[in-house]
Amino acid sequence: MNRYPLWKYLIIGVTLLVGLLYAAPNLFGEAPAVQVSAGRTSVRVDATTTTRVEQALAAQGLQASLVALDGNSVKARFESTDDQLKARDALEKAFNPDPANPSHVVALNLVPRTPTWMASLGASPMYLGLDLRGGVHFMLQVDMAAALQQRADGIAGDLRAALREKGVRHGGISRNGQTIELRARDAQTMEAIKALIADQFADLQAVDRPEGVEYKVIASIRPEAARRVQDQALKQNITTLHNRINELGVSEPVIQQQGLDRIVVQLPGVQDTAKAKDILGRTATLELRLVDESTEGLAAERGTGAVPFGSERYLERDGRAVIVRRDVLLTGENLTDAQAGFDDQQQAAVHLTLDAKGSRIFRDVTRENIGKRMAIILFEKGRGEVVTAPVIRSEIAGGRVQISGSMSTVEANDTALLLRAGSLAAPMEIIEERTIGPSLGAENIAKGFNSVIWGFVVIVLFMCGYYMLFGAFSSIALAFNLVLLVAVLSMLQATLTLPGIAAMALTLGMAIDSNVLINERVRDELRSGKSPQAAIHAGYETAWGTILDSNITTLIAGIALLAFGSGPVRGFAVVHCIGILTSMFSSVVFSRGLVNLWYGRQKKLKSVSIGTVWKPENNPAAAKAD
Repeated sequence: MNRYPLWKYLIIGVTLLVGLLYAAPNLFGEAPAVQVSAGRTSVRVDATTTTRVEQALAAQGLQASLVALDGNSVKARFESTDDQLKARDALEKAFNPDPANPSHVVALNLVPRTPTWMASLGASPMYLGLDLRGGVHFMLQVDMAAALQQRADGIAGDLRAALREKGVRHGGISRNGQTIELRARDAQTMEAIKALIADQFADLQAVDRPEGVEYKVIASIRPEAARRVQDQALKQNITTLHNRINELGVSEPVIQQQGLDRIVVQLPGVQDTAKAKDILGRTATLELRLVDESTEGLAAERGTGAVPFGSERYLERDGRAVIVRRDVLLTGENLTDAQAGFDDQQQAAVHLTLDAKGSRIFRDVTRENIGKRMAIILFEKGRGEVVTAPVIRSEIAGGRVQISGSMSTVEANDTALLLRAGSLAAPMEIIEERTIGPSLGAENIAKGFNSVIWGFVVIVLFMCGYYMLFGAFSSIALAFNLVLLVAVLSMLQATLTLPGIAAMALTLGMAIDSNVLINERVRDELRSGKSPQAAIHAGYETAWGTILDSNITTLIAGIALLAFGSGPVRGFAVVHCIGILTSMFSSVVFSRGLVNLWYGRQKKLKSVSIGTVWKPENNPAAAKAD
């Protein structure tokens, strides 16, 4: 009756083992480390960077306990802060020989002390949020009106080019805010303009009205198209911010959309607010120029001559020099999209889309310079770097440009990202700014974990004092629930914040409710005169339905918080929902496994240790209990 089959005990054992394994990394704390990341968006960090870090440390006689590639950075872990500071100086000299033009960011950081064998199994601690680790918090407002105005400018240029190709003689095109106004001398021209807009510009809706002896067509962006423009602007800004924040050496930045036009940026561990604001507000520009292939230009490119007058010298990613003319053909303002793909020979390529003005200029330039090279230069922090310098094979019209050559798929994706997210799609301003010191974060951690620990201790004392051995079983199940909750959050690589700690404390109180309900049902069965074995069986069986109903209703509330909340509310909801699921498993399956293991094999069980059973006076046959 009260015996688990072997497979159930195996499931409990495996769950306990996995829970302990993935929760344990949170106990080891953090160690001082040095992080090497890309200082420019065109610099790649890979396994070669890891080798360079190891060589630079060995040259200075420094021994790192761990050097590993972690995402877009290489982290070297040390046992003391003295070694950490020495390593930073050594790596700074190795990776940035020219301090005025750094290619990498060498930053101090903290990394988990998780043993290597645990890390190899994917066991990692939870991240600590801003309120626990300290750092800076920004709320950015995206100027959506400016994004729509930029889109309207681009559409106005496309309209002008389309009307010219169709031979429609209009009276002028101008942008007024987010609308485009076209003048027509007669009704026939007006109808031709409206027909062209309906045929070629699905994102526009047009209305007409007479204006004196002429007509005016007012075209505005459709609401669904406007929302699409705003979404794209927000996503591009978030991508650009991710690229820029890599320079700060932040391990777990939080960059997320809030509402329709706001972006929240949280940088744990960063205390230099001025530098963070400089990084967030940086602008990057893109320019297309012709390569100077004159005799003097080629000599300067080889390093055997001076840069000729009217040209400039820039470097490619691999360090090779390229001499380009000063005349700028196109800028990033003319680029509307850049996507990685493949060419006709199924080689990696980058596909660019230009606006109407850019398409016209690019067509003329490529027609007149077949066989010559054109350089695409990305300017960031006042310095330019040649992303690529392909040869013009033929005239390119239609506003669609393909960059191909000896590049891998990864390089094509990186190049597309550089061209697409080199600058912000819409202006932003900081509307909220907060700084949290590391000492306050440490204090928050201490207070938060103390509240969880003391709450757990008080619950254990009450349960053991009131329900005796059954209370001890419930307490062990509660500890198992806490381990399982921390393990799941660690496996999900969740970010722990103060609301998350509050949700943990609340989960402990709610999880024990299920065991209280089970214990009281067992007591009720004992009062009714059932044998101890029958009372245990009936208590768990009858309590399960009530436990399930109550937890489902609480879970619905948690899901509502998760769906409609934001920021700290969502963090609370995540821990709350996971805690409900783990508590149902621990309070019913795990605790019953303990009870069955202790009492299930006793065939002639006469009493159970579940505290005082208040027997009614008219029921002398009630079962005994300690």
